[in-house]
Amino acid sequence: MRTGPAVNGDVTIHYDAFGDAANPTLLMVNGLGSQCINYQDAWCEMFAAEGFQVVRFDNRDVGLSSHLPGVEYTLSDMAADAVAVLDALGVERAHVMGLSMGGMIVQTLAIEHRDRLRTMTSVMSSTGEVEYRQSSPRAWELLTAPGATTREEYVQQWIDGLHEWGSPEFADEARWRADAERAFDRCFDPAGVGRQFEAVGRSGSRAEALTKVTTPTLVIHGDKDTLIFPIGGERTAALVPGARFELIEGMGHDYPPQLWRRWTDLVVEHATAHP
Repeated sequence: MRTGPAVNGDVTIHYDAFGDAANPTLLMVNGLGSQCINYQDAWCEMFAAEGFQVVRFDNRDVGLSSHLPGVEYTLSDMAADAVAVLDALGVERAHVMGLSMGGMIVQTLAIEHRDRLRTMTSVMSSTGEVEYRQSSPRAWELLTAPGATTREEYVQQWIDGLHEWGSPEFADEARWRADAERAFDRCFDPAGVGRQFEAVGRSGSRAEALTKVTTPTLVIHGDKDTLIFPIGGERTAALVPGARFELIEGMGHDYPPQLWRRWTDLVVEHATAHP
């Protein structure tokens, strides 16, 4: 694994790269409050074994990237951070995959930076239209609850959330706890997560712009997702010309190891169809 900083104005973005730098690049974009280590090393290596340079990075306000108290920004700014990572690596065009808020960011990349993209994969995400961004009442309650103040509170909030919106067949509290403890110990900044949440709301709808996207697009959603109902993914695929929609049975708003192979195969098939 290779690490490095990318710079977008006053913002520094931490990234990790796996695989051969001579291979096509797959840029993986995280969701709300999610650090790049949520794309676990073993999953990144799985993609790298398929012939990609795999790059994960911390969005602004999480992990080892810049934290920006008092700064207002939008998904467009976060998309520009992703472009800065490509610039730092000397990558002209990349396959991009984003999860949840990361899906919103890669949609913004396809709208505003289409010349930097080979393909787009938007996962468990939505279009910014309020009527297509639906959650269960319990999921919304957990998402918008006051932030944790201690390590144990943080871990418990992580576990409670995944009990509501995670893939039920693959529920594993021991794995969830280990992931949460690792994330907390690497970086804990609930205010930064709040600023990301505000950026999503501030960015509005992408519906009209998505109808003009020319990047080959794959949309993936889980049928057990209660944080962003599958209607969000269905709407995204309906708007983007030629987009392919894949519903994964049994998947919630998470990415358990048991689904990595299925997920990897879908993304690799999409990317190799559009070299």
